[in-house]
Amino acid sequence: MNNYPLMTTYGRLPVTFTKGEGSWLWDDAGNKYLDTFSGVAVCGLGHAHPAVANAICEQARTLMHTSNWFGIAHQNSLAQELVTLSGMDNVFACNSGAEAVEAAIKLARLYGHERNIDKPTIIVMENSFHGRTLATLTATGNRKVQAGFEPLVSGFVRVPFNDLDAIRNVADTNSSIVAILVEPVQGEGGINIPDANYLPALRQLCDQHDWLLMLDEIQTGMGRTGKWFAYQHYNFLPDVCTLAKGLANGFPIGATLARGKAATLFTPGKHGSTFGGNPLACRAALATIDVIRKENIPAAAATHGATVRKLLDQRLAGTTGIVEIRNHGLMVAVQLDRPCQDIMTLGLKHGLLINVTAGNVVRLLPMLTINSAEIDLMVDGVCTVIEEFLQSGT
Repeated sequence: MNNYPLMTTYGRLPVTFTKGEGSWLWDDAGNKYLDTFSGVAVCGLGHAHPAVANAICEQARTLMHTSNWFGIAHQNSLAQELVTLSGMDNVFACNSGAEAVEAAIKLARLYGHERNIDKPTIIVMENSFHGRTLATLTATGNRKVQAGFEPLVSGFVRVPFNDLDAIRNVADTNSSIVAILVEPVQGEGGINIPDANYLPALRQLCDQHDWLLMLDEIQTGMGRTGKWFAYQHYNFLPDVCTLAKGLANGFPIGATLARGKAATLFTPGKHGSTFGGNPLACRAALATIDVIRKENIPAAAATHGATVRKLLDQRLAGTTGIVEIRNHGLMVAVQLDRPCQDIMTLGLKHGLLINVTAGNVVRLLPMLTINSAEIDLMVDGVCTVIEEFLQSGT
């Protein structure tokens, strides 16, 4: 795998996949694996979902790309669907999560300058992840992501996640704040779930100080937490919301949704994308949304998440080395008391794709369409691997 002329940006595992179906993948030697993290929360409907595959094939034969200089019917339809589902006002279509957050950051800066704030500043969180462009890696609360890319982008103030007093202190001392950027659940940070009052309190603080509340729903959105959007568990709307990952079940697309005072900030020439929102990407997203709606996938994710959590609690109860098990829908974490990166390689030996994040957190992001038999296989396999790893004394 390492003999090809690729830049060494990834520490790849020694496996190459050639086929996928639902929750399963096959490698180039014909071995079968249960995928427990769906391409990092991307393939929520499973690999090679027929409705999405058919939509892509049909659209590819018809029209793949024109330009945003012209009207794009599927982009219009996707924007309407997202606005209806989210309660937001309008949509900017792009190609990835990082691009979606980049657009959100630009909206915040435009908002600040409209208020005559010379150096608009965004409050961001420790242990967050927002992307790898220069602006989004600066917003990210992980020094490893930032190292070597200095000078970083100015205009960010970092506070601990789930700490309202820290934000109040910033509000008292910094008159340049224009927005808060936060993940409803920190995914890369280890499936960190805030207190129930945290996000509603952020909404109140933003209203009080006339800031934008910008939610990064790239990992939490599209049904993964049991609602279309994680903020729908609470009785409020953000000013800006970013999507990607599960939006088109594996086809690259991102979206920045805005509402109210944030929705009119972009005007012609302020932002754009060559490929963003092209007919092919939008058709894939529309097919994905159609399946999620028809099969009531968010409700299934809530039910499946509760089942996975219950089974993990039962199987790992009293196991030395387990710090905590937590979940929000089908975002599931098993936190260990030691680094556990080797679990990913160990999982391959058991026919499992397992993800480790934050150094010591086994992160499970299974397909939202996972069935009961696959849940049993996943929990049994993951627990077996964790137990084997802990018993090895690594």
